Amino acid sequence: MSAHGATPNRIERFAVSPRRRRSDKLARALVLTGTIIALIPLVLVIYYLLHEGLKAWSPHFFTTDPTGNTFFKNSDIGGIRSAMLGTIEMVALASLIAVPIGIGVAVWLVEYGKGHWFAQLVRFFVDVLTGVPSIVFGLFIYIVLIIGTGSTFAGYKGALALSLLMLPVITRSAEVVLLLVPNALRESALALGAERWKVIFRIVLPTAVSGLVTGVLLAIARAAGETAPLLFTSGATNKTSSNLGEFMNSLPVQIYNDVISPTQSVVNRAWGAALTLVVLILILNLVARLVSRRSRLA
Repeated sequence: MSAHGATPNRIERFAVSPRRRRSDKLARALVLTGTIIALIPLVLVIYYLLHEGLKAWSPHFFTTDPTGNTFFKNSDIGGIRSAMLGTIEMVALASLIAVPIGIGVAVWLVEYGKGHWFAQLVRFFVDVLTGVPSIVFGLFIYIVLIIGTGSTFAGYKGALALSLLMLPVITRSAEVVLLLVPNALRESALALGAERWKVIFRIVLPTAVSGLVTGVLLAIARAAGETAPLLFTSGATNKTSSNLGEFMNSLPVQIYNDVISPTQSVVNRAWGAALTLVVLILILNLVARLVSRRSRLA
């Protein structure tokens, strides 16, 4: 008998066989290889964005509007101020519309709808909307608010199209996160006499805030990079405008228009705009993570 109370025969019985060790090493190698292969496109994208985008960055790049002089070699083509501010304004308005509605629908599905037939119908249509191409939302707003009313392009119409794009993503992700909140928390609060709406706002939502923020960020990141809906709704303009009722420029549309230009300096501006868009999403992620972390500690 050994010091630990196990005989040599028992130790040999539970020892890992050489065949299992080889299988384990092979599985680890396959997983590592798959991870490296998946990271290669990401690394290449980041490398090309930094390599090409940083060439275009300068104070002039961020503080001036596009001039429209794209056919003359040595002319001043301007920067991306109007596109950057337009994207921030439209995505902000789209978020103000989509986030409360999306989370509200998810709360109803989890807390009240549950297995009801109408809740199942809502889930079905939310799943359908999640897979709808973004251009369809742009065409819908174009037909209803532009052709239907006889009006022209406007920033708020682009924001509405983006909000329709964000809504199913927020609803579905929020529902999944709310389902992860333990029922014991709800039952304990209800047993103490708390009303259901207080349980939702003071127990359920604060518990799920981290996951909710992640879902909102995914929706915002998708909306901020969409070009097709804005081509039919907000149009494009070179000047900076804070009026959402007018034509409004955006980074995706600016990139789309610049990248097909025959002038190399304009193409370089497209790379700079693409890097700017990625950095804006990164900053938004960092701020949201900080806010969600502080809310958990509060």
